[in-house]
Amino acid sequence: MKKLTVKITTFEEMLGTANANPFIHEEFIASKAPDAKKIEEEVAAIGEEEVFEKQMTVFPRNKDGKPILWDYQIKGFFKDSCGALKRVPGTESGKIKAYKKEIDGLIFVEPRQIEIKHPGGIMICQRPLRAQTAQGERIALASSESIEAGAEITLTITMLLDSHEAAVREWLDYGKLRGLGQWRNSGKGRFTWVEV
Repeated sequence: MKKLTVKITTFEEMLGTANANPFIHEEFIASKAPDAKKIEEEVAAIGEEEVFEKQMTVFPRNKDGKPILWDYQIKGFFKDSCGALKRVPGTESGKIKAYKKEIDGLIFVEPRQIEIKHPGGIMICQRPLRAQTAQGERIALASSESIEAGAEITLTITMLLDSHEAAVREWLDYGKLRGLGQWRNSGKGRFTWVEV
């Protein structure tokens, strides 16, 4: 078993991913939590006072009102990274067969609520969303809370198989290209990391 404690520092703004409407969050997102206590915890972290509009995404908050990421968001980043890097010959990710099951069952992130330490205030990022539908192109406006570049998060990654360490480091390195949070395919939430 290996443990790796890292500090992640964003060099692009990071956008919130939780729906600002606590009822939508409870029905569609938190309902995937394994038990009622976790559903309640996640809905409470949104905070009803944070509702700006139904379509806005926000950062969940801890009991002190500080923005957080959930542990599973980092695991989701690992799955996204591994899925992409598996296609690149010679990567550590390519050696992992059923990567989603391995990440779910053998790699763990702590703490559950990962505080985002940020240098400034929380802003709003608005952008157009375009979609090609059977009725033609549709455009909508999306809004998200945004934390400026320079935000830091510290977390510990536990790997039950020592052989996963190289892959985890590879995924963290991939953060320079594809970041955390909403709209990451545009470069939002990109980061560097160091071991602490």
